[in-house]
Amino acid sequence: MKNSKNFTISILVFIGLGFGNLCMADENVFRLPMSKAAGNLNPIAYKGLWVVQDMVFEGLVKYTRGGEIKPVLAKSWTQSNQGKTITFKLRENVFFTDGTPWNAEVMTWNLDRWIDEGTGSWLQIGQQFDRFEIVDPMTVSIHLKNKIQVWLIELSYIRPVRFMSPKAVDQAGKYTKPVGTGKWIVESDSVKGTTLVRNENYWGKKPSIEKVELFVIPNQRSRGSALQAGEIDATGGKFIAAVSPQQAEILKNKPGITVITDVGTDTMVLGFNPRREIFKDIRVREAVNVLISRQAIATGLLRGYAKPTMNLYPEVIAYSGKRWPVPARDVDKAKKLLADAGWTKNSDGVLSKNGKPFKIELVISEDAVAGSRKLGEVLQYMLGEAGIVLSLRNVDHAARHGEIPKFKYDLSLFMSNGAPYDPFNTITMMFPTEKKPGTDGKMYESKELDPLIWAAARADEPDRVRKFQKVWDWLYENHAIAPLYHEARIWAYNNEKVKNFSIAPTEYEMPLEGLSFKH
Repeated sequence: MKNSKNFTISILVFIGLGFGNLCMADENVFRLPMSKAAGNLNPIAYKGLWVVQDMVFEGLVKYTRGGEIKPVLAKSWTQSNQGKTITFKLRENVFFTDGTPWNAEVMTWNLDRWIDEGTGSWLQIGQQFDRFEIVDPMTVSIHLKNKIQVWLIELSYIRPVRFMSPKAVDQAGKYTKPVGTGKWIVESDSVKGTTLVRNENYWGKKPSIEKVELFVIPNQRSRGSALQAGEIDATGGKFIAAVSPQQAEILKNKPGITVITDVGTDTMVLGFNPRREIFKDIRVREAVNVLISRQAIATGLLRGYAKPTMNLYPEVIAYSGKRWPVPARDVDKAKKLLADAGWTKNSDGVLSKNGKPFKIELVISEDAVAGSRKLGEVLQYMLGEAGIVLSLRNVDHAARHGEIPKFKYDLSLFMSNGAPYDPFNTITMMFPTEKKPGTDGKMYESKELDPLIWAAARADEPDRVRKFQKVWDWLYENHAIAPLYHEARIWAYNNEKVKNFSIAPTEYEMPLEGLSFKH
């Protein structure tokens, strides 16, 4: 009976450890949580998790820290024909993980799937694409209708420009499985998680770790508990398993855990609906700007994990311009601006003009912009002190995606796209008055602004700084938007197991570069 009892206890302990702890026996496995499943990893479907696609599929080039573009599947490139022809020399001796060789024919097969179709029409290289030409088995020229400046940056994106094996589709051309040339191979994938193993035949330097286990843990607190229990090795990343400033403050005091941050590459912006009559008055837009205490939001709501700003882009983004001073909150100045614009307070303390109360709506979406409810509540209070009634309308991601482009809002929270997309992407997608393919909404629009934007986007290098600054000057001087803060990028990891941990250059990548284990 004694042996039977001990056996029963051993089984219960074994089961209680859970799958995550069983993985601890394998010291060469890196275990991470995901807030949701990896999903459809088809690189042209826009459905799967960027970070998993990045592990599997490679592009011609890659964006690296500081905005430098480095070769990957292309070893070199040249421009000719006044910038309208781009010729790529492809890397030799590269194979997809199913054994298919990488060459010009495979490259053009992939291009055919997106470059002049709906999936690629939001890219300037897609809009200006004319034809491609196979020069030899390892050389391809892409011919454009007009010269564009962003082609190299666009080719560093994760989708739709990454390359997959032609054997990864069925006879009808429908995607069936994720097969790339990257450092990782998908071993298993389900709604519970994804396992990737090292590509032992990778053409370049292989990772030091052999396997990455990704577990779906939707709840942030559960992810924090799993990290403390040693069931996962790290957590973080806006599109992976975000760590909030509040949770970061908790985790940084826990033994065995290190919290690290990096400069954010995007910006939280409060956008005015430019088609609402109320916001066509520059004095109203300026009043809203000076009613907001950006410092209080950054230090209070975000616990110091953000930098207050009046700039559309942080300094780490190229051509982001001179830094505008962040104004101190000035309720009296705001009240005067509003009074000058014809707004006076009713007996109930609410502003009105021509019998119409100053009541506006802020569209928020926790799905699309995490933390937007709390931020909205802070903005409610700040604007309320001047007599502006701000209500919050929470919608899901799909509803926001449908309503914002149709201008069904008064105020909305936007995020700039960050690296590698900016500086070009946000201003060319979210501001011009004409509808652009793939646009989720507009921060502002003006026919005065349009030519400034396109002049900057199309400028050659010597002129680019000056022309981008003209865009920033116009936005600032017209109080066209209300930039709020650049939020820090936060990760937490197990410092007893993991070493050489560093945050990736963009939010669209796993922090795997150079990572190794102590034991």
